[in-house]
Amino acid sequence: MSNSFMADWVYTPTVKEHFMNPHHLYDEDKDKDWQPDGEGEVGSLACGDQMKVGIQVKDDKITDLKWLTYGCASAIASTSMMSDMAIGMSLEQAYHLTPQAIMDKLGGLPEHKFHCSVLGDKALRAAIDNYLEKNHRPNPFKKAVAKIVCECKGVTDQDIENLVKSGQAQTLEDLQRLTSYGTGCGKCKNRVKDLFLDYRHIYGYTD
Repeated sequence: MSNSFMADWVYTPTVKEHFMNPHHLYDEDKDKDWQPDGEGEVGSLACGDQMKVGIQVKDDKITDLKWLTYGCASAIASTSMMSDMAIGMSLEQAYHLTPQAIMDKLGGLPEHKFHCSVLGDKALRAAIDNYLEKNHRPNPFKKAVAKIVCECKGVTDQDIENLVKSGQAQTLEDLQRLTSYGTGCGKCKNRVKDLFLDYRHIYGYTD
């Protein structure tokens, strides 16, 4: 293989390894008796990527994790890496696992593929949410990961995500009506729009 040909390869060797040999991928034959304590699913085939994560938990630590995804090489590699990182973590640590941390472990992803690592992050959090809900426990981690996007109105990325996920904010106009974002200094508008579109993609809404 020539150097000029290899120069076009945009994925790191670590990404390639996790794509070719994904870790903790659910196997329908080998894992048919495997039962998760919590499950999370994000994305949709209509948007091009869909991901499902199941976790087993003991003493508030993730002891095992299985996943399935329909998506590109980046989605497969980032979820494989996420599974390696999450197993052995406490629920709190896993809930704080960021897309950037996953991407750093992979040695980077092309900029236009960053959303693939976000899907893994969201599916893992959804699985933890589901585990806590099934056990009738409050989720103490959500507020800790929220970041303020609109300082004037105190709107966080978690607020935006919850409103999109629940279907209450179908448009930016809906979101502004519900949160009053951008009605102060207005500096947040582009950031809110980007987050809104990202969450629409993650939760399978198509326009």
